[in-house]
Amino acid sequence: MSTPPAVHDPARRASPPLGGFKVALVRLEVRRLLRNRRTIVFTIVVPVLFFLLFGLNSAYASRAVGRGNVSAFIMISMALYGAVLATSSGGAMVSVERLAGWSRQLRITPLQPAAYIAIKMATSLVLGLAAVLAVYTAGILTHKPSMPAELWVATGAALWIGSLLFAAFGLFVGYLLPSENVMQVIGFALMLFSFGGGLFIPLSQFSHPLRVLATYTPLYGLNELVHYPLVQGAFDWTWTANLVAWLVIFTAGATWRFRKDTARI
Repeated sequence: MSTPPAVHDPARRASPPLGGFKVALVRLEVRRLLRNRRTIVFTIVVPVLFFLLFGLNSAYASRAVGRGNVSAFIMISMALYGAVLATSSGGAMVSVERLAGWSRQLRITPLQPAAYIAIKMATSLVLGLAAVLAVYTAGILTHKPSMPAELWVATGAALWIGSLLFAAFGLFVGYLLPSENVMQVIGFALMLFSFGGGLFIPLSQFSHPLRVLATYTPLYGLNELVHYPLVQGAFDWTWTANLVAWLVIFTAGATWRFRKDTARI
């Protein structure tokens, strides 16, 4: 008995390698992102201005902190703010795509949700790297921040890699809210996270209940980790746990909302 020919079912498409993740797609997304001048200025120029305003005090340059000075500490803080602002903004660009109906078009392609999220997060990291380099370049040119050469590399790498957390946050919010509200919500949320996580005000100045509450905020663990190479002292593994927990939450939320959004056809 002959075997009947297989019937092609277009609904049962084979999943592409890596779920459809391609470097070419990342390059395309980066070029598209770089055309948005408002985003570039807001995420790169503003953190540099903050550093120039708050980090160049002569007293800060002469006051030691760990293996460097206060100016270096502030530079790291402003670079972190720029990196999370940049990666959040990059991720939130999906809200514009949703408005244009692009996310629904993706439903008929073999691109997997996890691969699409990975492409967006990789794109956001490019903008985050630009923000870190801009602030660190300002630090080098002003000669105020002081720390060993290896710490410039270590803290810069930690800032860049750690900002991946907020690429996932931007994606989550971008899929959760309409495009006309997303940047306002992200800006306000990052301001709260920055104050709550000790980025703008040292946690030592908080009351004990607020210090406890701060340990559960999304920016707390990342803020402590990127400053640790400079400050030194006792390492607390709860910083890493905080970072990983929020990364899982934001990534899972972004994937969930992507599936919900592309299912509405």
